[in-house]
Amino acid sequence: GILFNTGAGQHILKNPLVVNSIIDKAALRRTDVILEVGPGTGNLTVKMLEKVKKVIACEIDPRLVGELQKRVQGTCLANKLEIKVGDILKTDLPFFDACVANLPYQISSPFVFKLLLHRPFFRCAILMFQREFALRLVAKPGSKLYCRLSINTQLLARVDHLMKVGKNNFKPPPKVESSVVRIEPKNPPPPINFQEWDGLVRIAFVRKNKTLSAAFKSSAVVQLLDHNYRVHCSLHNTVSFFLISSVTVAFILTFIREIPENFKIAEKIQTVLKDTGYSEKRARSMDIDDFIRLLHGFNSEGIHFS
Repeated sequence: GILFNTGAGQHILKNPLVVNSIIDKAALRRTDVILEVGPGTGNLTVKMLEKVKKVIACEIDPRLVGELQKRVQGTCLANKLEIKVGDILKTDLPFFDACVANLPYQISSPFVFKLLLHRPFFRCAILMFQREFALRLVAKPGSKLYCRLSINTQLLARVDHLMKVGKNNFKPPPKVESSVVRIEPKNPPPPINFQEWDGLVRIAFVRKNKTLSAAFKSSAVVQLLDHNYRVHCSLHNTVSFFLISSVTVAFILTFIREIPENFKIAEKIQTVLKDTGYSEKRARSMDIDDFIRLLHGFNSEGIHFS
């Protein structure tokens, strides 16, 4: 009797075979605490409650919260279900071992990065996405779908496409095909400042078919990096103090980078690109190692992206 709000991504997974397949691929354990986002009427939720210690279900629609509560009320599963009402993107994530969800597709990208930056680490996430979004997550260099989303996700996690799910497995059917993806965060994470990394990748992928030399000639990019460079130099043109022991203080000059009057950041950027060998490269064909080397090249010359 519920009228689902398709504009808010309410497409309920109705096929029990698909539900069971998702749960099998999650390899749930009896001791697991599971995070579910957008439980809807609870088709996936109830099956998971039978297999795990606890399910924390996050739902923004009070009508669906009521339906989910009624579904487990008076059963042995009720004590294993915790419902959080609200927008998951505006909520601090709880502790959980795994995340299993048929997500509202419009929050796919921000939720993925909220997950990957969450601490403490979780074991894995089994998530339903729009097919094209899922294929972007797993795309490799050279693919038409390879983009900033691809390389950022793959920097932080191992991503695998598990299965396709047709429109008719949902009620009401969405206008797009869907896919299930497994995301396993890298633990420990790569020793990279993610804000710096994303700043570089964002510039490179604005026009992923352009050479990096051309991409970095944009006036907006030059202006941003010039500002960052001057801030960096001003912060490092100082004297630092540190304790050698409880009674001795030593003074050292950490690093002084003076900016010449005729300094032009655009020239310095192009020099870094040439020296690292990436001047004529295109983002569409560069892998994670390429961007790590390029970021190191920029940072070693005092050019920063955050």
